[in-house]
Amino acid sequence: MSISSPTGNRDQLANDQQRLTIQDLSDPQVTVSANEGSDLIAGLTQRQKTIPCHYLYDDRGSEIFEQICELPEYYPTRTEAEILEANGSAIAQTTGPCELIELGSGSSTKTRLLFDSYDNLGYPLRYVPIDVSAGMLEASAKELLRDYPTLKIYGLVGTYEQALQHLPPSPLPKQMVFFLGSSLGNFAPKQCQEIFRQITASLNPGDYFLLGLDLQKSKDILEPAYNDSQGITAEFNYNLLDHLNRRFQGNFNRQNFQHWTFYNSELGQIETYLRSTQAQTVELKALDLTVELDAGEAIRTEISRKFDLPTMKKELSQEGLEVLNTWQDSQNWFALILCQISK
Repeated sequence: MSISSPTGNRDQLANDQQRLTIQDLSDPQVTVSANEGSDLIAGLTQRQKTIPCHYLYDDRGSEIFEQICELPEYYPTRTEAEILEANGSAIAQTTGPCELIELGSGSSTKTRLLFDSYDNLGYPLRYVPIDVSAGMLEASAKELLRDYPTLKIYGLVGTYEQALQHLPPSPLPKQMVFFLGSSLGNFAPKQCQEIFRQITASLNPGDYFLLGLDLQKSKDILEPAYNDSQGITAEFNYNLLDHLNRRFQGNFNRQNFQHWTFYNSELGQIETYLRSTQAQTVELKALDLTVELDAGEAIRTEISRKFDLPTMKKELSQEGLEVLNTWQDSQNWFALILCQISK
């Protein structure tokens, strides 16, 4: 057994710092910038009140979501990992050496399966994680650097839209944006189209896009995945209120809300709400916003759309994303789609 000397630790720290860059795309000059919170104001002032789902992911929310991914009811993580383990090598062989850009990187657990595939082929590892949680991004980046000695990381803290506009120049011949976990399902159809357009605009012809897709299935499978027996998904939802209170000087009281989620079969999506258990008035002082809630009124905090694979392949093609290959797990619950930007 070897013991590292203090000098060795310093050398390792210096080496890690040379391999890691993190750029925070938020405004460091003010607590709430001119545009920050505008989507929240819009959502809470419409008839069906909504809160954009990215507010679920402060540092604490990101930690809770990692717990959700380990739940027995939450199948997407396991099924997608199964596909990556079986087909990661095929993905890497198709793209060749390329910079890997991840939307919503979180703990980067499944990303390791891609790293292993590219590393086994002798390809250099260049990674651009994108996440709204600075704490989660930095912590996961440092773990990855320890486990992959040749890896270089350029992290971007911000929304997908912000980050795609600030991608660093790549030293590799190609880039691949990947969007795992079926996070695309959190967006309405028009928003999905806009994400596809942002991706094609940020990449060059011949670059790649890898998309994880949760497929349509029985509500008996879907509903427990978003309302687990341990209440961890409910805590994820309640933490949203704590985040808004800290960020926008709010006075939401989580005791006055109930976690509520169900599968809307007509729209093919899970819908998650915070339902007010009483008439109440909530203020977000930093946004100069007052919200009146009736007893029983529900604020939608997330949707998770479930997709039809042929329909999505058609939509991708219409946005200039040529479908090269698709893979599914053994139960056909989940799919990965590899696309190439039309040349």
